[in-house]
Amino acid sequence: MNILSVCNLTLTFDGKKILDSISLDFWAGHVHAVIGPNGAGKSTLANVIMGLHGYTRYDGEVLYEGRSLRGVSVDERARRGITLAWQEPARFEGLSVQRFVTAGSRRKDTAYVKELLDSLGLEPDRYLHRSVDRTLSGGERKRIELASILAMEPRVILMDEPDSGIDIEALQKIFEALRRLKDKGVTVIMITHSMSVLEQADHAFLICSGTLLDKGNVKKIGRYFADKCISCDHINRPAVKEIQA
Repeated sequence: MNILSVCNLTLTFDGKKILDSISLDFWAGHVHAVIGPNGAGKSTLANVIMGLHGYTRYDGEVLYEGRSLRGVSVDERARRGITLAWQEPARFEGLSVQRFVTAGSRRKDTAYVKELLDSLGLEPDRYLHRSVDRTLSGGERKRIELASILAMEPRVILMDEPDSGIDIEALQKIFEALRRLKDKGVTVIMITHSMSVLEQADHAFLICSGTLLDKGNVKKIGRYFADKCISCDHINRPAVKEIQA
């Protein structure tokens, strides 16, 4: 069953097509990867799905549970169960980790926050009362942001470059959390150009220049990405080190 579908989606900025008649179906309860070189339109796709400002004037449709999301606000999409984890998590000077994690959650109790932090490898007593600010590393902020998303009990999570700026240990904790989400029936969509992230998915889409090049199982898409995208003379082709990550 498709929980989310992108149908013939075209988005144009300054006369340039960033997304060009792209169609993707995301199955409920699966981990999907959208992979491609930098500038392929991957993050733009996530922003359109989330309904962010500047990404709402498009041709085509985005369907959630069979219903169009056109005109549906970001807040309403979040209430319906769609969330986005940023490539660069936000900082909120003066806001405690506990308040940040529970901001969008029905549950506000400390025990629940501790459980979420612990599941992501963050020692609760060390982080509960810290501020979500520049004293936290990128990996710490990403895990805290993911804790806040888990607290919202979403149905679809979009993750933009989940491995960006974090160490291997933090990344493994994030992958473990994603597997637990999948077991609960949550749909995960990872935006990436990394093979290590791709390998965590059940199914993948390969896009370039805003169009769908291929889709299918991870091994198939990984081989295509390695053999065709790395050697391609596209101006935004991924570096060799990115595929080896």
